[in-house]
Amino acid sequence: MIYIGNHVSISKGYEAMGLMEEKLGGTTFAFFTRNPRGGKSTAVDTEDVKKLQKFLEEKKFGPLVAHAPYTMNLCSAKEDVREFGLQMLKEDLEKMELLPGQFFNFHPGSHLKQGYEAGRDMIVDALNQVLYPEMTTTVLLETMAGKGSEVGRNFTELKGIMDGVTCKEKLGVCLDTCHVWEAGYDIVTSLDKVLEEFDRIIGIDRLKALHLNDSKNPMGAAKDRHEKLGLGCIGKEALMRVVQHPMLQGRPFILETPNDDAGYKDEIAMVKQWMKKEE
Repeated sequence: MIYIGNHVSISKGYEAMGLMEEKLGGTTFAFFTRNPRGGKSTAVDTEDVKKLQKFLEEKKFGPLVAHAPYTMNLCSAKEDVREFGLQMLKEDLEKMELLPGQFFNFHPGSHLKQGYEAGRDMIVDALNQVLYPEMTTTVLLETMAGKGSEVGRNFTELKGIMDGVTCKEKLGVCLDTCHVWEAGYDIVTSLDKVLEEFDRIIGIDRLKALHLNDSKNPMGAAKDRHEKLGLGCIGKEALMRVVQHPMLQGRPFILETPNDDAGYKDEIAMVKQWMKKEE
């Protein structure tokens, strides 16, 4: 069994997100901790957060996968951008602690011609400033498609970051099916080998969540173009195998396909059918 859901808006509050996801048929969801393009942090209604916590427990939802803003670049060549990124990370992780036991996912960043090693070291430094043993949130590095100077284009690059982090137990990975496919991992004909490689390099226990997306592009394109499930180059059968794979059970799967609410509702229902076929 997996948990399935999609991104929902936080604009109407925390409990409203859970109620919306229930309407769509989901059992988990993702949300942006602030405007996805950055911006100032807004105050949190702690009573509203408590209502969501109660809702999640009553409805037996899986862990949520919050998402950092896309503008957070911890390895930017510009010091002010790095500092703002670290500030966003600190503030958003403080918010996450109000809703214990969830995941916080972020794109590792772009080194902007500084080189992978320089980018890795900056990301490690930032994470070492914010991760601590008593926190309940697990921070997830997202697998990236490899466009431009993105850090995290392969499992080895992610491991390089993880190896440098002191509080390793609070760090994991979110695997994006579109991204790994476009980064050159053949999850269509060699899913077992890809997961075995992940396990060998990082450890499958460190894979905490997945983004379930099809891709508009062929394997290795490195362009990061998501497609609706079954309508892209990965295809329905391959994505079904991902959902059903025994090494991936018990995890939250988040849809990031180009859809509206009705489209997400249909895709959630489709994924649930895939789960039943496995049973």
